[in-house]
Amino acid sequence: MSGAEQSAYAALGGEGGVRRLVDRFYELMDQLPRARAIRALHPADLRSSRDRLFKFLSGWLGGPPLYMEQYGHPRLRARHLPFPIGEDERDAWLMCMAQALAESGIDEPLRDHLFHAMSQLADHMRNQ
Repeated sequence: MSGAEQSAYAALGGEGGVRRLVDRFYELMDQLPRARAIRALHPADLRSSRDRLFKFLSGWLGGPPLYMEQYGHPRLRARHLPFPIGEDERDAWLMCMAQALAESGIDEPLRDHLFHAMSQLADHMRNQ
């Protein structure tokens, strides 16, 4: 996406849109049987997880760098090393995110672009 184009953050509806995406993602993780294994890797109370993902996605999507401001560099792979993440966990995470993105109301080209980028990111988290 060039600087002249609208950021994905703005296309999603800014803070409210990114929060809705994150909330729907975690709702799906709670609801979908195929997501049970990745849900089990999270704490019972998802407030902190939701907040961290929101802050990370805010900056990653071209909005305010909230995660960096509070926690420093994301170091995503290092932060995920304590959790067993294989292909099944990656695919379950992506399934929830794909559905959350599909329900977000953004146009298909941007949705496809974001899903492709998130797929690469999710694959990088694999440690099994």
